[in-house]
Amino acid sequence: MKAGIVGLPNVGKSTLFNCLSNAKAQSANFPFCTIEPNIGVVNVPDTRLKKLEELVVPERVLPATVEIVDIAGLVKGASKGEGLGNQFLANIRETDAILHVLRCFDNDNIIHVDNSIDPVRDKETIDIELQLKDLETVQKRLERIKKMAKTGNKEAQAELEVLLKIEATLFEARSVRSIGFSEKQLEFVAPLQLITAKPVLYVCNVDEDSAVSGNSYVDRVKEAVKDEDAEVIVLAVGTEADIAELEDYEERQLFLDDIGLEEAGVSRLIRSAYKLLNLQTYFTAGVKEVRAWTIPIGSTGPQAAGVIHTDFEKGFIRVETIAYEDFVAFGSEAKVKEAGKMRVEGKEYIVKDGDIMHFRFNV
Repeated sequence: MKAGIVGLPNVGKSTLFNCLSNAKAQSANFPFCTIEPNIGVVNVPDTRLKKLEELVVPERVLPATVEIVDIAGLVKGASKGEGLGNQFLANIRETDAILHVLRCFDNDNIIHVDNSIDPVRDKETIDIELQLKDLETVQKRLERIKKMAKTGNKEAQAELEVLLKIEATLFEARSVRSIGFSEKQLEFVAPLQLITAKPVLYVCNVDEDSAVSGNSYVDRVKEAVKDEDAEVIVLAVGTEADIAELEDYEERQLFLDDIGLEEAGVSRLIRSAYKLLNLQTYFTAGVKEVRAWTIPIGSTGPQAAGVIHTDFEKGFIRVETIAYEDFVAFGSEAKVKEAGKMRVEGKEYIVKDGDIMHFRFNV
């Protein structure tokens, strides 16, 4: 599961990506690795891991991760291949969520492609290009489905209804994510990989003075997206880059205190991206290793086991489960057992965020 950073040129996308790639920016121990020049695997900050480490004292600790992709800046006409349009749209199609960076700061030394600062206009520029590309995708599919529907094919007729609804929405300059689909309809929508169907998080890149409370540009963005069911995060990307340059962890904390922030903004961003991707965490905790595992929300016990190894899922028998709060309250697995707070769950169990799990399986 990966989130793509998108936006017009010179809005701070690459600076943000570089902040994420700098291990020192988030915590004393926050590794990062690069798969390709524009893809990074970033650890998800989670205070629960620190607490489990204190209680279990393992040999190593491994956090959950999320993939972040830095996608080429988009320009007007990208849907027709302008600039790096085709590359941009192909890359974003492969992501599962969008982090849309909007320039919400004034700086005469950084040129804006439209020569003025207007984040709402910038947002609409990108929205239109993505909607046009989705319209092209849907209309290609419509050509085929209309012919099949005419033969009386019930499945094709059902898909035709969905495609026409999507087409009408895009003609209204609205994104596909604004449509409510049934589970059956989603079976037709998912294979199309529509870009505007992906969930979005708006990142308002502000100056240092606006890092805590935002500014008038941010207010305009919030007003513009109020009906989109999308989160808006305020981030002083340039300042975050300066913090990332500091070698000493305490120095970084002092810098954050000085501008009124409790933690680095990119930490908030990573957690929000994780949530946007509909992901949650469960833990395994032993003396060898305390580890956070990433699963989609709604996963069953066997599906969670399969993240560790496919054999765990195939041979799943049961899972011994402790709620994170109970583990912390009693201080150890043994004491949790004594208190009768360890649960034994079967194949139908829906994993809860923060569960500490020990799988029983037979292959």
